[in-house]
Amino acid sequence: MAKQKKAPRPKAVTPKGFRDYFGTEVTERAEMLHQIAGVYHRYGFEALESSAVETVEALGKFLPDVDRPNEGVFAWQEADEDGKGDWMALRYDLTAPLARVYAQHRNDLPLPYRRYAMGPVWRNEKPGPGRFRQFYQCDADTVGAASVAADAEICAMLSDTLETVGIPRGDYLVRVNNRKVLNGVLEAMGLPEGDGARDNVLRTIDKFDKVGEAGVRALLTKGRLDASGAFIDGVGLSEDQAEPVLAFLTSKADDVAKTFANLRAAVGGSAVGAEGIAELEQIGDLLAAGGYGTDRIEIDPSVVRGLGYYTGPVFEAELTFEIFDEKGRKRQFGSVSGGGRYDDLVKRFTGQAVPATGVSIGVDRLLAALREKGRMSGQVSGPVVVTVMDKQRMADYQAMVAELRNAGIRAEVYLGNPKNFGNQLKYADKRHSPIAVIEGGDEKGRGVIQIKDLILGSKIAESATLEEWKERPSQFEVARGDLVAKVREILASQSEGSV
Repeated sequence: MAKQKKAPRPKAVTPKGFRDYFGTEVTERAEMLHQIAGVYHRYGFEALESSAVETVEALGKFLPDVDRPNEGVFAWQEADEDGKGDWMALRYDLTAPLARVYAQHRNDLPLPYRRYAMGPVWRNEKPGPGRFRQFYQCDADTVGAASVAADAEICAMLSDTLETVGIPRGDYLVRVNNRKVLNGVLEAMGLPEGDGARDNVLRTIDKFDKVGEAGVRALLTKGRLDASGAFIDGVGLSEDQAEPVLAFLTSKADDVAKTFANLRAAVGGSAVGAEGIAELEQIGDLLAAGGYGTDRIEIDPSVVRGLGYYTGPVFEAELTFEIFDEKGRKRQFGSVSGGGRYDDLVKRFTGQAVPATGVSIGVDRLLAALREKGRMSGQVSGPVVVTVMDKQRMADYQAMVAELRNAGIRAEVYLGNPKNFGNQLKYADKRHSPIAVIEGGDEKGRGVIQIKDLILGSKIAESATLEEWKERPSQFEVARGDLVAKVREILASQSEGSV
């Protein structure tokens, strides 16, 4: 009888486009989200946790900023007897589920409904450097408020959020634009609603931050060569037709009044364009009344991402400090958040227009920015480790850990093989532990314990010539009853030394 082949072992690899998050990253993210939730809560927003899975029908057009109606999500069909089960999908953002939740529960929810949500989303897209198929978002939205006061409030809250988590004033800017102004520009170009060329123009405008004014001009007219030398066909507009778009994109001036004057010239006699400008002026007035000057939030018509999706004001938070890229070149950190008004999303379910506005923060991007600013070290202090000198006295060591934990101090007993004491200290080092507690038979007999300051000990080991460290002992013998008090004292000294 032939010998049965063993089943091959599965490969221990992360699925393509996904990543694993370890202790420090998870802790830092949780702390940042807690701070953000505090700001949102202070503004009166309520938390919402919706299902990570939605029906494909409820999600609707996938990836609202990308024209891929049948792609972009992880979807499957529910099995049933006749093979006609519902198609289900992992959520691709936190906004589409909000529309479903509001439509389903609107009779029980206050109007307006202000909610915030945080969690992972999934997109079935080609992964790349820094681009993953699962990532975290942090959203806040107001549903049911038509007034641009809701948009202004979102901008103010976004500004407060960035400062609360550690992005100082002067290192960020919330920039505001309005889709209605662009609609006015399209009217001035002779492209009314329903004209097929509008979508081509919108897609071209969306490339403004990548190709600049000259690039957009070429793409709107005859076309251009890209970086690889390939020719990209243009939309086919005349130079005169393209001019209002370029006037719109470059209308930002040194002062707000001049910016608005430039925008009025760009929209010509368009009523919807004038309405959009009036909304921007009102947002500016409301923010100024709240103490938010142009050093924090400014009107900027060059904000064009998502204009094909949003129906009114749009906003983007950009971090303005410089970093070095992978090639050592200086560049600005860039955008960490975006949002705007989307008045048509709930209508899919109810048949009635429901105004809504909101913002989404890219959690991983914001965490990376905080690390660049030194607000997060990338290393979280581990627990105090109680070492085991005699495995027959495990109850004694567990009693020590219980005392420390009851005093609010993070602590653990070493649970590996206690035979080699050096390995216990290596374990504590790998855990980034600040302190090790030692009680051998001799210490037990004398009613004392040894408490080792691992942070100070590491500094002394790194540079034995530093007299300031050598004068300070890194290990203390104290009475067993002074365990908690001494550990607290050392932790406090370590905290002071890290400031």
